[in-house]
Amino acid sequence: MSITPDDKNWTWVVERACPECGFDASAIDVGDVAGLLAANSAEWHALLRSPGAHDVRPVPSKWSALEYGCHVRDCIRIYDYRLRRMLEEDGPSYPGWDQDATAVEERYGEQDPVTVADELLEASRSLEARFAGVTGEQWRRTGHRSDGASFTVETFARYFIHDPIHHWHDVRG
Repeated sequence: MSITPDDKNWTWVVERACPECGFDASAIDVGDVAGLLAANSAEWHALLRSPGAHDVRPVPSKWSALEYGCHVRDCIRIYDYRLRRMLEEDGPSYPGWDQDATAVEERYGEQDPVTVADELLEASRSLEARFAGVTGEQWRRTGHRSDGASFTVETFARYFIHDPIHHWHDVRG
């Protein structure tokens, strides 16, 4: 049961521990999301910059560490865009994201792992700062995906942070 950033049945991710990775977004202080992202991004950065077989898929149905790193980088970028809109606009709607199509179109498995590591860290710093700046009533602002899913900034933060942590579990188990 892998979670994707546009999973239609998303609410369980913010309500209880993930049965795969064990992360429980409901148990965290939402104000800690920026710090959790910083720690996770540092792990991804170190992994992708280290020598090794980043492009090897452990099994054909599972992405390589490089492909997961590209996905996490792009997920961070998308969530930064969506969070900015949620904080600046009243109830924005944003399009869904087909992560599998993006992986193919952007040739995730052929990207340079060092470049991906640096881009992931740069994107993370932007989103960390945006989450760190959320205060008070801003946690209740809303946003809506094109598939009908609606989030508050708080549920959005909890849903988001599960993704890079879950994928770290995918590659490091």
